[in-house]
Amino acid sequence: MTLAIEVRDLSKTFRGSRKALDNVTLKVAPGEMVALLGASGSGKSTLLRHIAGFVAGDAGTGAIQVHGDDIQRHGRLSRRVRFARQQIGFVFQQFNLVGRSSLMTNVLTGMLPRVPLWRSLSKFFLQREIDVGMAALAQVGIDDYAFQRASTLSGGQQQRAAIARTLVQNARIILADEPIASLDPESSRRVMDTLAEIQRERQVTVVVSLHQVDVALKYCPRVVALRQGQVVYDGPSSELTPQMLQDLYGAELSELLPAGLPPATDATSAASTSAGQAVPAAAADRRSNRLRRPALQTA
Repeated sequence: MTLAIEVRDLSKTFRGSRKALDNVTLKVAPGEMVALLGASGSGKSTLLRHIAGFVAGDAGTGAIQVHGDDIQRHGRLSRRVRFARQQIGFVFQQFNLVGRSSLMTNVLTGMLPRVPLWRSLSKFFLQREIDVGMAALAQVGIDDYAFQRASTLSGGQQQRAAIARTLVQNARIILADEPIASLDPESSRRVMDTLAEIQRERQVTVVVSLHQVDVALKYCPRVVALRQGQVVYDGPSSELTPQMLQDLYGAELSELLPAGLPPATDATSAASTSAGQAVPAAAADRRSNRLRRPALQTA
């Protein structure tokens, strides 16, 4: 079976000889939902950016493939990296939406690899493309806001729009970099519910970087824990014990636990009340006030 993601012996050194990644190896099967867990500076975001082909590793080290296609090898990006990236949807912490554009326009940018440049620049979309965008927004529960300016929506709604963009892209892999770091608890739940729903229904591979132990335990059957650029645990989230977390992270553990939960408390019990299937978020945010559609060229 071809792996969805394969990282072999990847290292990355920044200025000052600080190793952000230290000989990282990771294999992810198609359809898995995996949490990258670690404190700030552990290498989570750096690893995701390398998998996406945004940056290359140290010269002469490592290789990354997605669904058998090279992303980089020995510190150099593949010549076909742009083609390989079409399989990868990236969800950024800060949403990466154009605030002045409508939600629909932002979501349809996921089609850019398949749409002629002149149409993308003029915002000229075919009706069938708009229908695809509307279906994606409906799946994440915000189709009522499709023609509203992105900047007028809440952070959680904007993050779900970013996820919808990956659906329009037909991404086989979703890499989510701290998608709930700047959100309130309820918005965080809806975003994670949405990712879990997409992974379950579409069998998309999801790798999400997180700070929070309880969130990782609730949503991800597998956890890859990083510390100082090294993989220090890779296995079932159900086997992560408080003592193991303490051994892995030491004083940094307090950053990974829910607010008010002391390190001595069993972190697995903190998530036990929500250990079942995530509740789909598609119907959670419906409102009756459908907005008037602004001008949008169709054919």
